[in-house]
Amino acid sequence: MTRAWSRALAAALLCGAAVLPVRSDATLEADPAVLYAQMKDAYAKDAAADWSFRPQQIYLATIFDAGRAYSLQYPTDRNYGVLATLTVQIGSGLHYNPLTNHDGAVWWVREAADWAMKNSQDFATVSAAQGLMARVNSEDQPEALARYADEDATANIKAYPGDIDALLIRVEANWRGWLLTHDPAWRSLAFERAAAANFPVAHLPTNWGNELVASAQRASPGNDGYTAGDFTNAQTFLARLKAVDPIRVIATVTSIPHDAYLTTLAPADEYFGPRGMSILEIENRLKRINYMLNYNYGNRESDEAFAVAKAIVAMQEVYPRDRDLPMLLFWCYNTLQRMSDDQSKRTAGQIRAILTVEYQDSSQARQLLGT
Repeated sequence: MTRAWSRALAAALLCGAAVLPVRSDATLEADPAVLYAQMKDAYAKDAAADWSFRPQQIYLATIFDAGRAYSLQYPTDRNYGVLATLTVQIGSGLHYNPLTNHDGAVWWVREAADWAMKNSQDFATVSAAQGLMARVNSEDQPEALARYADEDATANIKAYPGDIDALLIRVEANWRGWLLTHDPAWRSLAFERAAAANFPVAHLPTNWGNELVASAQRASPGNDGYTAGDFTNAQTFLARLKAVDPIRVIATVTSIPHDAYLTTLAPADEYFGPRGMSILEIENRLKRINYMLNYNYGNRESDEAFAVAKAIVAMQEVYPRDRDLPMLLFWCYNTLQRMSDDQSKRTAGQIRAILTVEYQDSSQARQLLGT
C-alpha cells in the first residue's frame, strides 16, 4: 500500500462520513459518530507517524469497527460503501489475514469484499477484494490459510523491512499454521525465523510466544517430529531469549483499544439470530437439544441446532470479544457433531473454523486442535 493513495482515500472518507444518519433500531448499540471520531483520530495519528506499519494496523481496526456498525445499523447509507471500499483497499494493502488478525472481523471483511466485487468500478479494488475473499473463505481450509498467512506476513516484511510487528507476525503466522494444520514444516519455519538475528525476541508476546518457547525447550531430533535443524534453531532462539529475558516486554498482541466497541459483553437481555435468542436461551436450547440427542432423536434436532448456531454467529458479529463466545462455539460444535445430516456437518465445519481461527488462543480451540 502506497502512502499517497492511503492518505487520499482516507481523506475522502473524512469528507464523506461527516454527515451521519439518524440511528435506526438494531441490535448493535455502538454509536457510529463515536466510531467515526475514533477512525478520524487514528487517521491523524497515522499521518503523524508517516504511515508506518503499526499505526496503519490501528487505523484498519477502526475502519473495521465503523464498517461493522454501518453494516448492522445503516446498511443502505452511502457511507457503507465508502467503508467497504476502505476495508478492501487498506486491508489488502496491509495484507490482512484471518489467522494473524485479532479484530474478530472476518464476517465484515467478507461482506466488504463481496460489496466491492459487485459494485466497484475500479479494477485494482475488485482485484484486491478477490484476494481478500480467497483468504476469508479459506477459514475452513487450514492448509490454504496457513500458506496465505505466510505469504501475507512475508509481504508486510518486504513493505516494512525491519519493523518489529511485521517480524513478529510472520513467526506468529507460521506457529499458528502449525497449530492449525499439524504440519511440522510450519513449526520448523517458525523456529528458523525466530532464530534469525533480526527477530525481536524481547517483544515476544505472551500468548503464542510462550507456547513457541515451550516447544523450543522440548525440541530434540526424532522426538515428536522435530528435526536436527529444529533443535539447532530452537537452541539459538532460546539463547537469544535468555540474553534479554530480564527486560523482555511482557505483552500480548491484543493491544489495540476499542473504546466504544469490542470491549463490552453481550447484555443478558439482547437477542440474536432470526429467532431472537438471548444468551440464556442459547444455553438452554443447547441443553435441551443434547438431552433429546441422549434419547436418540438424532437428526430430528438438526434444524433446532442450526438455529442456535445462527444465533451464536449473529452474537459473534456484534460482540466478538464476549468471554462466553468460545464456550458457546465449542458447545454448539460438539452438539452438531452428534448428528450426521449434511446441514449439521456443514454448520459444524463453519463453527469449528470460527473457533479455531478467530479464537485460537482459547482453551476450547486448543482442545479441538489437539494441543
